[in-house]
Amino acid sequence: MKRALVTGGSGALGAEICRSLARAGMHVVVHAHTNAARAQKLCEAIRSDGGHAEPAAFDVRDPAACARELEALLQAGPVQVLVHNAGVTADAPMAGMSAEQWSSVIDVSLNGFFNVARPLLLPMLRTRWGRVVAISSVAGIMGNRGQANYAAAKAGLHGAVKSLAIEVASRGVTVNAVAPGIIDSPMSNHAFSAEDIARMVPMKRAGTPHEVAAMVGFLCSEEASYVSGQVLAVDGAMA
Repeated sequence: MKRALVTGGSGALGAEICRSLARAGMHVVVHAHTNAARAQKLCEAIRSDGGHAEPAAFDVRDPAACARELEALLQAGPVQVLVHNAGVTADAPMAGMSAEQWSSVIDVSLNGFFNVARPLLLPMLRTRWGRVVAISSVAGIMGNRGQANYAAAKAGLHGAVKSLAIEVASRGVTVNAVAPGIIDSPMSNHAFSAEDIARMVPMKRAGTPHEVAAMVGFLCSEEASYVSGQVLAVDGAMA
């Protein structure tokens, strides 16, 4: 059974990705940082549905914590699927953005990708099969007012994904990014009105976590073995 780690797995989108991978027959490690209880509850729900899951809690911004926790996780065998979904926002116009707002967003999305992916790569490569998916955003493609930090972090992920894809291509490992647009969630419902969505999204609606998870599930499957180094938008034709 292939093992999958989903960072930020306790959130709305992360939970849907975890469920999708579990339904595909993977043993899912549901990562959380401050929501460990929610990750535990999701694991119990996955197991009650016949799937396999376990929780993990650590701060993706902390290289030492990542190395320690992932080394323990690897004792049970390689993790062949990584979905880096952890991310935060700290919106402000750049002229009024603090250094902490800038660095905190980049630390989770971009540095967190490195901190989590690097320890998993060599064990994954030895199996000659692997899937790495970074959850980006349409902001990383188009930019967005008040989100220079977030857009920079996500655009940085695109460069990391494309470079890593080249490095591991000969070992049966694919690396891609999924860039959601406005997705129905508590965060987006607070940020965007129905009028905003109708104006911004050509399809005139928000996407669903299930629609994003379906793309992630495909990229993590055997069927996507020749898709690598791509940034795939799930955004209702925004970008």
